[in-house]
Amino acid sequence: MHEQRQRADALRNADKIVRAAIEILRERGPEVSLDEIARQAGIGSATVYRRFGDRDGVIRAAFETYFAEEVEPLVLAARDAADAGSALAGALAASVDTLAAHHGLLKAARRSGAFSVDIAARFMGPLGGVLARAQRAGQVRADLSVRDLAAIVVMALATAHPADPAHHDPRRYLALLLTTLRPSDDDLPAPSARRILDPSP
Repeated sequence: MHEQRQRADALRNADKIVRAAIEILRERGPEVSLDEIARQAGIGSATVYRRFGDRDGVIRAAFETYFAEEVEPLVLAARDAADAGSALAGALAASVDTLAAHHGLLKAARRSGAFSVDIAARFMGPLGGVLARAQRAGQVRADLSVRDLAAIVVMALATAHPADPAHHDPRRYLALLLTTLRPSDDDLPAPSARRILDPSP
């Protein structure tokens, strides 16, 4: 019973830390320290270190939680739409909007390696069925993959910045990138096997 209580306390503390990280990064930007996150959560820094190892560990957990709770539902909502092509574009646009609104978290996640095309592709996996339907309907290129869609989201978000709170730039460049999804007789070059945005050489 005591061990169960300890586990439950540990899980509650971890959730507090993650929620605090999401909130403080959104409010104050990507430069906040692990100690500031701990204070925001009302938990000692030593507990945060034990649970997550370092600041990057907290950022990764915060970003994955945010992605799972805020972005993945937008992707899942597209699965049963009648017009697969419109649903695909809508899911990508909604994903860019919600991620651009959390610029501090997004920037910190990029720096920590938590935000890459491959991580985005994992969460956007459910779009595979929508993409396949759009391809069968001749609405998008036949040689697209979910990883391509994730890359488009990452590219559009590269233009997000705090001085553009209405997200004009990410929306503009996403719209431009979406035009490249239209059917074409030209074959796309094969992708590399390397993770996109992987910080390693």
